[in-house]
Amino acid sequence: MLQARSLSALPGIRHAFFTRAGGVSDGLYESLNGGIGSDDSPVKVAENRARMAAAIGVRPENFLSVYQIHSPNVVVADAPWPAADRPRADAIVTRRPGLGIGIGTADCGPVLFADPDARVIGAAHAGWRGAFTGVLEATIAAMEKLGAKRERIAAAAGPMISQPNYEVGKDLIDRFLDADQDNAQYFTPAARDGHAMFDLPRYVVDRLRRAGVAQVEDLALCTYADEAQFYSYRRATHRKEPDYGRHINAIAIEG
Repeated sequence: MLQARSLSALPGIRHAFFTRAGGVSDGLYESLNGGIGSDDSPVKVAENRARMAAAIGVRPENFLSVYQIHSPNVVVADAPWPAADRPRADAIVTRRPGLGIGIGTADCGPVLFADPDARVIGAAHAGWRGAFTGVLEATIAAMEKLGAKRERIAAAAGPMISQPNYEVGKDLIDRFLDADQDNAQYFTPAARDGHAMFDLPRYVVDRLRRAGVAQVEDLALCTYADEAQFYSYRRATHRKEPDYGRHINAIAIEG
């Protein structure tokens, strides 16, 4: 697993950006696939998730994720929920010790948040759509309702697809430019006419900074480029593979 220096320095907080290593899955999913929605063996996924839960110091039944829909929706975790009943959202916040909150990624941007003074944490799934529609700001606002203050929050953006590997079409480009012409800075020309290369990591980090987060760290690792460490939806699509593994990126309050 990978860790952010900023979050590792906080007392009473455990976190991890899990790589694909250290699990029991095989084939396309080798080896630490945490994707409940994947076509991997449910038994193997459960074992992988149990290993992740142990790594951040929580019980398997307290290792929570959501049914992700590329939205700005945030849920508050006060108690465990069954995997089959997980909420439809793209971010989780909590102040309950012993609950691990995590989001799944395979190119989208995982962001983990913590205010150690208020003992409030958050986890957000920030692909282009979620970041564009405000999932990061919504996560911060939900944390503040639990007592956090954005000027105390540390946020870390984990591995995600980088600009050299993220070609997008005219519809996405137009949507960003129609919202704000300054968004042109996140695009560079692609080889194909009408297409561009999108800088998701920079876009995510800039939105966090504009939201007033005290400390923002970018792990600066690309899921597409590093097959040994990471799953990638786009890489699997380019290879016409039938499915792909999912990373879990999780955080918990010790208690």
